[in-house]
Amino acid sequence: MRVSDRYKGVLGWFAEHIPVAETELVYHDPFQLIVAVILSAQCTDKRVNMITPALFGSFPDAPSMASATQEEIFELIKSCSYPNNKAKHLRAMAGMIVTRFGGLVPSDRDELTLLPGVGRKTANVITSVVWNSPVIAVDTHVFRVAARIGLTPGARNPLQAEMRLTREIPERQRSLAHHWLLLHGRYICTARKPDCNGCGLSEWCAYYQKEKGIKA
Repeated sequence: MRVSDRYKGVLGWFAEHIPVAETELVYHDPFQLIVAVILSAQCTDKRVNMITPALFGSFPDAPSMASATQEEIFELIKSCSYPNNKAKHLRAMAGMIVTRFGGLVPSDRDELTLLPGVGRKTANVITSVVWNSPVIAVDTHVFRVAARIGLTPGARNPLQAEMRLTREIPERQRSLAHHWLLLHGRYICTARKPDCNGCGLSEWCAYYQKEKGIKA
């Protein structure tokens, strides 16, 4: 099967069966989304959503978080993974938003990556979710699922996968496609035991066809 046919089938199935797909992180503005995404690194969205109400209750915006001590932030996020590093990054990130960007979260991806704790993936999430930019954020779920299905043959790292997905997926679907693949990886195509019997993508999936001995 040609890779282009896989994209056509997979995107068509998602568009028909999951027309609405959104982040599961709870936030109220771009700053709070950045905080939530930083906290979500190697941590579940469920855990992050348990942490952020108290965190945002104390430090709802960049100026208040920038004025907090690292220890104060740590106490509110200590139940997530790597709380020391994340507390450091959150305080520094908030400080840069205040001092360099006038208290407003930048909408440009390159400017976002200047913020402590914000890499390319996080910047793509922010611009995609908040401003509906036609970019693909490749996290561990997206990287795994795209490779399994056969959408990113030969991609050895998230950047290569992002470049292939961006090239193949129409601009209007890129923001949705990130959530489609992420949620599929979170609930169906899991790392240890993908639920192939409960998956609607088997017709186009390279992994399923290989497992069943089906000639692609």
